[in-house]
Amino acid sequence: MSSYEEGNDSKLMRKVKENPFVPIGMAGFVAIVGHQLYKMKSRGDTKMSVHLIHMRVAAQGFVVGAMTVGVLYSMYNQYIKHPKEEQSTEKHK
Repeated sequence: MSSYEEGNDSKLMRKVKENPFVPIGMAGFVAIVGHQLYKMKSRGDTKMSVHLIHMRVAAQGFVVGAMTVGVLYSMYNQYIKHPKEEQSTEKHK
């Protein structure tokens, strides 16, 4: 085994720094599901299955949107903001 073992907390913090939109997507998912579950008691005469489908679509839409924004952010950082750093390291090899 290696001499450096990464703990769960440090691994999570490293992943959050690499992909900041993943925890945003997870938090949004939990918030939407929590809100829709709270709203379920006052759904009126709407069927339960319809309410659950709307909840699922809203939560999945938020997660997909967060993932899309995260990919666009990483592409911006890689190709627009810092492209010269990668090119200079390739020339020195």
